[in-house]
Amino acid sequence: MSRENLTRTQAEQRAEIVRGLHYDVHLDLTGDDQTFESETTIGFEVAQPGSTFVDLTATAVHAATLDGTPLGREAVGGTRLELPHLEPGDHELRVTASMAYQHVGKGLSHFRDPEDDRVYLHSQFQPFEAHLVYACFDQPDLKARFDISVEAPADWVVVSNMPPSQRPDDGGAGRWVFETTPLLPTYLTAVVAGGYVGTHDDHDGLPLSVYVRRSLAEHLDIDEILAVTKQGLDWFQDAFETPYPFVKYDQLFVPEFQAGAMENPGCITFSEAYVFRSKVTDAARERRAETILHEMAHMWFGDLVTMRWWDDLWLNESFADYMAFLAQSEATRWTDAFVTFLDKEKAWGKFQDQLPTTHPVALDMVDIESVHQNFDGITYAKGAAVLKQLVAWVGRDPFLEGCRRYFDTYAFGNADLAEFLGVLESTSGRELSGWADEWLRTTGINTLRLDVEVEDGTYRGAHVRQTADPGHPTLRRHRVAIGLYERKGGTLVRTGRIELDVTGESTEVLELTGRPVVDALVLNDDDLTYAKIELGEETLDLLATHLSDLQEPLPRALVWASAWDMVRDATMPVRRYVDMVSANVVAETEIGVVQRLLARAVGGTERYGDPDHRDTAIAALATRARRQLEHQEPGSDLQLAWARHWLSVARHGDELEDAVRFAGGGLSFEGLELDTDLRWWAVTAVAAHGAAADGLIAEAHEADPNDDLADRNRSSALTARPSADAKAAAWERLMNEDLSLTVSRHLWGPFHQFPHPELSAHYVDPYFEVLPGLFEDRELDWAIEFAEGMFPHPVASDSLLEQTDRFLDRDDLPGPLRRAVLDQRDTLRRTLAARACDRGAAG
Repeated sequence: MSRENLTRTQAEQRAEIVRGLHYDVHLDLTGDDQTFESETTIGFEVAQPGSTFVDLTATAVHAATLDGTPLGREAVGGTRLELPHLEPGDHELRVTASMAYQHVGKGLSHFRDPEDDRVYLHSQFQPFEAHLVYACFDQPDLKARFDISVEAPADWVVVSNMPPSQRPDDGGAGRWVFETTPLLPTYLTAVVAGGYVGTHDDHDGLPLSVYVRRSLAEHLDIDEILAVTKQGLDWFQDAFETPYPFVKYDQLFVPEFQAGAMENPGCITFSEAYVFRSKVTDAARERRAETILHEMAHMWFGDLVTMRWWDDLWLNESFADYMAFLAQSEATRWTDAFVTFLDKEKAWGKFQDQLPTTHPVALDMVDIESVHQNFDGITYAKGAAVLKQLVAWVGRDPFLEGCRRYFDTYAFGNADLAEFLGVLESTSGRELSGWADEWLRTTGINTLRLDVEVEDGTYRGAHVRQTADPGHPTLRRHRVAIGLYERKGGTLVRTGRIELDVTGESTEVLELTGRPVVDALVLNDDDLTYAKIELGEETLDLLATHLSDLQEPLPRALVWASAWDMVRDATMPVRRYVDMVSANVVAETEIGVVQRLLARAVGGTERYGDPDHRDTAIAALATRARRQLEHQEPGSDLQLAWARHWLSVARHGDELEDAVRFAGGGLSFEGLELDTDLRWWAVTAVAAHGAAADGLIAEAHEADPNDDLADRNRSSALTARPSADAKAAAWERLMNEDLSLTVSRHLWGPFHQFPHPELSAHYVDPYFEVLPGLFEDRELDWAIEFAEGMFPHPVASDSLLEQTDRFLDRDDLPGPLRRAVLDQRDTLRRTLAARACDRGAAG
């Protein structure tokens, strides 16, 4: 298939020729489920003579005229419309074409709800997909004003970036016309249309709306969504001293959205995963609030001021990530949001940064294909952690003042990293070009360790030691804090704090010298920098049973993060980590941390533990989980978290029998409702364990009130079953059906199960055989996710490692495929090393 691609060089050349853009886009959405009609008029100025092209991927181009002259058929390519030699001056291009609806999360996605047969459309244009809907110069630095209109059926609602200036009378079929946008890049234009229902409000005169498909409307907790929105708007406008730059704030939860959300100004789209049909823990609500605030931060950084090219994708996303957590911690009820930032976001960044395909935060994005490969933990999580370190390095007030100057200087224009750092240098007085070279243009993560000398109850000396992996040898400047903790009334509380710059291999901590020895020193207290923190054996021994004595959740999370790093690095056996979790998790106050600790205990045992010890370890976890489940407050978040954990580890004997009874409604716990999502969790779990699956799956499907979500969950449960027929059916669908990305995820997600490597072994050879063809025939994002999700990790062995190496030795593999498999190889390598470490701990 032809790939949608654009190189940076091509974009730079086109930007030298074209400027002064205005679009008139009309979409006719009244046709069939396969295609729609698109009419585009582009007014533009040519700054210097030359030929160029417009991006356009159409099923048919009906007419294309340049300044009134028809363009010949030779001008129409697979993804472009070539424009002949252009003289300086004003020009007008008119294009009428038929375009295809999409099902892989780009362009204009089409979804028909099996619940009520209503149609729902949403656009997704980042980074390079607007030309799947209308002809355009599809790059971020060619901003334009847009006049968008839509022809739609009578029962549809249509939403775009701007309010409608005209809509059909009395809900009849007809044209929606929207006000002219301010200057926007193509990737931020948006159209959402269909049978959506909306709730409307305002905040200080700003119209607010929230939309969802009709069959999920009863589950939308609108009050909390609007409360977070209003809190965020107040916080950002105050912090940036810049009013919200657009005229409305619509948020739409759309079916089959490929990611979490998208920051289209005035028309923000979200995954329906944030519409909670059943009880969820507060960790899910916290995550939704963070996503709302992430997209809101983009209204200024990304939408008001836009990157020139995708080299600064990281800055766009990292800024929004960091600012969202900051706003959440200061403006909402989730005041400990930075615990989640450390425990979840930074864990993702560290994971990605230790893969062989790690890359600099500020990456050289040579083309759009590179962008698709780098919506990853470096771009988002590591970048956000580096920005948090930058704030510590320059100071919070100078950082925010720099943001204000940046927005004021480049409003509705484009800027790059150098210009952002330039304003921060002027507000902080810190030299940042060298800092940027260290942090943004290198790879890898440093390890920091605090060494102290003690004599007569005082610190005689202390040094922070910094090391780097030999493959990524950069030693960086770090702004860090050291917390001094002492035991008071049975708890460890911070009684002192030292903040300093760490440089090179060793930095002396002068402020510790002569101080009385305290019960615990926490390096990188407040989590200011991005680094691994090495815990000494003495500290580990102390905290293994007394971690819960630390009063504040952030230092506890720092220790948990360090311990998990050691498991993945094969320097701590996973059974020791699981014992540490078992001894301390019951005192953990943060529900998100509890859930991640329980998940890591199970996942670590399965992936990193000695397989010969797995059944024993899982059985012990099941016993503890059942005990904790029965002792939790009825109806509490902790009860739900422990219930899900119990179901995931109740695999044998009486525990499995009880899990089956619970999934079927024959066993209950006070306050724990077997609602739709918990039923599916239970049914899928026991299905994966091979217990009474088919009847329970059918009952759960019948009980699910939403046909679409019921079908997806049934696919997951059927695929999870430990049978050759179940795996064959899922493989057949993935290979031969035209599935949406959303449905495909429900197949490859549960396909491989660590307790059943013998089933995964049948798909080792087929996996490697089909990959090259999939990367040639399928959409790139789909192929990448398949390569990642279907790698046969349960068959972890030296022979699988050798087979993977033979595959990677091929010289005909496309870059994205090589990268995806190389990352899976590294996870396999770590798995084998960690299992050896755990096996050695058995004595």
